[in-house]
Amino acid sequence: MNSGNIPFQNTDWENIPATEHQGETGTAYWKTISYGDLRIRVVEYSKDYKADHWCTKGHIIYCIDGEMISELSDGTQHKLTKGMSYQVSDERSSHRSISENGVKLFIVDGSFLAPKKEQDNHQTAG
Repeated sequence: MNSGNIPFQNTDWENIPATEHQGETGTAYWKTISYGDLRIRVVEYSKDYKADHWCTKGHIIYCIDGEMISELSDGTQHKLTKGMSYQVSDERSSHRSISENGVKLFIVDGSFLAPKKEQDNHQTAG
């Protein structure tokens, strides 16, 4: 579904209900709004949070408060602290989130982060 028809509107995130998602350790709380295939979330990871899966989906993540580690399947770790962001397209990494002391994030994801199909990468001669 196309997400390109979003009317102007404000979002009071305090009024968006949170859903609870258990990690391998700790808990994630998601406040989510969706527009077609576009998903926008404020996510809070509890103290000692570790995701229970490796994720290959793309995200744009901005750290509102706290800090977290994005661990990649090759063992590298990338620290994200307040005011920082990371961006990755679908299937460009296998990653999981870890937060020792908790973190609050603003996350945007959707099909716009999917790799372009091979045919989209070639222009046709005219």
